[in-house]
Amino acid sequence: MTAAVRERPSRAGSHGGLPARRAVMRWAWRMFRREWRQQFLVLALITVAVGATVVGAAVATDTPPASGAGFGTATDQASFSGGPQLAGQIASLRQRFGRVDVIENQAVSVPGSTESFDLRAQDPHGPFGQPMLSLISGTYPAGPGQVALTPDLATALSLKTGEEWSQGGRSWRVTGIVRNPQSLLDEFALVAPGQVTTPTQVTVLFDAPGLAPGKIGPTVLSRQSVAASNPLNPETIVLGLATVGMLLIALVAVGGFTVLAQRRLRGLGVLGSLGATDRNIRLVVMANGLLVGVAGAVAGFVLGMAAWLAYRPRLESSVHHLIGMFQVPWAVIGPALVLAVLASFLASARPARTVTRLPVVAALAGRPAPPKGAHRSAVPGVVLMVAAAVLLAYGGHSSSGGGALGVVAGLVLLIAGVIMIAPLWLAVLGRLARPAPVAVRLALRDLARYRARSGSALSAISLGVFIAALICVLAAQRYGNSLDYAGPNLASNQVIVYTYGPGPGGGGPGGSASTGSANTAPAPSLRTQLATAQNIAEALGGRDLITLEQADARLQHADATGRQWSGPIYVATPQLLAAFGISPSQVQPDADILTMRPGLSGVSRMQLIHGNKGVDNVGGGPNGPATFPCPASTCLANPVIQEISALPSGTSGPNTVITAHALGQFGLQESTSGWLLQLPHPPTAAQIRNARQVAAAGGLSIETKSSTPAASEVIDWATVFGIALALGILAMTVGLIRSETASDLRTLTAAGASAWTRRTLTAATAWALAQAGAILGVLAAYVGAIGYSWVNPLDGLSELANIPLANLLVLLIGMPVAAAAVGWLLAGREPAGLNRQPM
Repeated sequence: MTAAVRERPSRAGSHGGLPARRAVMRWAWRMFRREWRQQFLVLALITVAVGATVVGAAVATDTPPASGAGFGTATDQASFSGGPQLAGQIASLRQRFGRVDVIENQAVSVPGSTESFDLRAQDPHGPFGQPMLSLISGTYPAGPGQVALTPDLATALSLKTGEEWSQGGRSWRVTGIVRNPQSLLDEFALVAPGQVTTPTQVTVLFDAPGLAPGKIGPTVLSRQSVAASNPLNPETIVLGLATVGMLLIALVAVGGFTVLAQRRLRGLGVLGSLGATDRNIRLVVMANGLLVGVAGAVAGFVLGMAAWLAYRPRLESSVHHLIGMFQVPWAVIGPALVLAVLASFLASARPARTVTRLPVVAALAGRPAPPKGAHRSAVPGVVLMVAAAVLLAYGGHSSSGGGALGVVAGLVLLIAGVIMIAPLWLAVLGRLARPAPVAVRLALRDLARYRARSGSALSAISLGVFIAALICVLAAQRYGNSLDYAGPNLASNQVIVYTYGPGPGGGGPGGSASTGSANTAPAPSLRTQLATAQNIAEALGGRDLITLEQADARLQHADATGRQWSGPIYVATPQLLAAFGISPSQVQPDADILTMRPGLSGVSRMQLIHGNKGVDNVGGGPNGPATFPCPASTCLANPVIQEISALPSGTSGPNTVITAHALGQFGLQESTSGWLLQLPHPPTAAQIRNARQVAAAGGLSIETKSSTPAASEVIDWATVFGIALALGILAMTVGLIRSETASDLRTLTAAGASAWTRRTLTAATAWALAQAGAILGVLAAYVGAIGYSWVNPLDGLSELANIPLANLLVLLIGMPVAAAAVGWLLAGREPAGLNRQPM
């Protein structure tokens, strides 16, 4: 009686007012606490999606260098080349804008290597450049004759703090080890201001607020102009990832809350029979969605931050710049957490509306709402995918001005199309199940009947496969470009020793001298260089030297658009061919070029320029000759190119060679460019240092394998990511579906269904969702790839000739088989409580 007096009387109308809302909210909270095990899979789905969004946003933001890298704390940057006018240019900037920070650089070659570094004069305590310097050990140089080195440069020069270093006729004492936190690949030797006498490049940092860079000078950049010039900046990437993450959260949440609403259908029916309004029942389901969203967002944030802190050191070594522990995009992660809760809340609205449409008697009987026809979403989905392909084609056209906006809009429509087509695939599966065994037919028809729960799961799986397949397809096309060949420069057990430069082929691949000051010492004889190369081979544990000869010839493509030929062309000497197991009988008599680059033999409008003729001699520009065919006196149009896969695949190695037939036809002269070492094992870091010292003493340089990933690495990791994401979503989704149909499983078991039947039900459910998701995801990936590359001349992707068949087969066949196998192994246990039906 006392409690009744204290309760404020309701003043609301037919909805029960605030007391009714409080009552159903308390009931939702009690159900959330008591049935946390039943909601664990939904919580896990949202937690994983939020955690992946947090990690993805942090990685996407911190992977590329910041747009202000190179600016320090300044807003503007001016670059000048050295010369007598340099002092006047700096004085003019100082007079106009006050404080300036001058950074002087002089390019210097690393002895015995094709790499180079900067001799840099910079004030460590300058007004703007302090974020571009950090001291690891020792002290900064404070006067003449003092220098600080970056770690890798000190290792390459075999120097430590306190030792002496001789460079350019001067002696320097190493005072410390430094680095550029914004770029760990920035190799330099830091000296005090004024110690670089002949700078090749000077950077001046200053503040010019409110002024456009063009009004200051032609070589001036601002932070805003640099960020605007890159439409796919980190902020755009993070926004796209956050959008995909929220979409993934919404998809998995819709299916999860549909299952939860169906599980509580009888309880909600009891509420309706007791007088609860539709609004009260919807509030119960949506309050549960809000609670699950908050719990999942908090757990996902904690999980994501833990994963980020564990992965951060590895990411720093991969992206080559320092990243703070909490240097994450809080401006994106904060709204993402809010959107995760909002997405979960709104995702529960759909099953809430579905439940309230059911009659109370149907709800008490536990019957779900009848499924809608698939044609209602299939036709708009196909239209959206076609429109997405058009937008991607518009965005992929470099001259159309579509840019990133067209690409982002196309991807959004493509994903929306996948979501709308998913129910159609489930309906098709239900019809194809007619001749199947009973257990398989039950599983597939169950998916087709209740598309509200399985359609969202299929969309989420398709989205994971779509991301992986799109990366696989585009990476295969880019790495398969036969003109601008991409990938590692050499195999791990290969080393190239380049001859003395400058000279024909000396100093580096392609016949150009290495970056740095010109070598003015007299060139040693070729016999002396060969002896030095043999000493290098012994230092690396190898014996055989393959001589690399170059001729006065190069390949070019006649088209002015798209990518041009890149990479050296060596001579197909008998020694080189024999070293890679190529017999003379394998070479066509009329072949002009031998190559291992797939597809190069089918590229039309190729031209072999010979006789040491420049581009201007054949009437062209930097993008190739202006006319086709070119004059026969200077080049050969459409040379005969033969593909031989036995040639090495490295971009710096002899992957493309000119034959003796072409040499004799055009009377070309050969010159030794270097020697290729095929080692029994990859060289160690100590062996490479010793080899560089030997090469530097003899005036030579060496090149070893770089860190550039191969196409197989990118594609394989993308495949693993897609399979892991899809199987993770699939496992939790199948668990939800099987838990909802536990009553049907009890009935089947009571009717005599064996463990084989129960295992087949789960395995067929997992296989059907995985197979449909794989087909739909790969199809969407090819729609996106074809649309983007249809009129894109840059990467030459329009033909889509390079198909990563093995990886796509893993996605299309291997992943569904794995899902079915795991489902088979984990199912089959007899359900508990066959004689009672839980409320």
